[in-house]
Amino acid sequence: MTITSGLFSSNTIECETPQDFFDRLDEEFSFTLDPSATPDNAKCPRYYTADEDGLEQPWEGAVFCNPPYGRVIGRWVEKGYREAQRGATVVMLLPSRTDTRWWHDWVMRAREIRFVKGRLRFGGSGGSAPFPSAVVVFKEGAYQPVISTMLAKTED
Repeated sequence: MTITSGLFSSNTIECETPQDFFDRLDEEFSFTLDPSATPDNAKCPRYYTADEDGLEQPWEGAVFCNPPYGRVIGRWVEKGYREAQRGATVVMLLPSRTDTRWWHDWVMRAREIRFVKGRLRFGGSGGSAPFPSAVVVFKEGAYQPVISTMLAKTED
């Protein structure tokens, strides 16, 4: 999701995914749906806006989700897990909050967890994020997550 000011203040819960980071994931997964977007920052041909409420819509195909990072994040991660159990491949860009209930309840059921090495620079920000990130891949079935890392930025 996007913002243009106050990126890491308490006034916002939205962070626009860096395009180059998304592109690397899209090359691997060929995303078809972004359930948490605006018309200005949608990463996929099909997307849901806040008015359409991606939590209430079906997720199908290859889904990329960078959900709002506030108190509702746990609902988004649960939705990602549940939609994967219905057959979608769901890839979520999340803050790495390994001490939270939502992380232990839902992320630890993922097929894969990729901890991002370095800090992402979200759209509209002047600097890197003040928190670590992870890419979480949900697929149908029960898993013990595969843990790996990926770079925040392509090395030059």
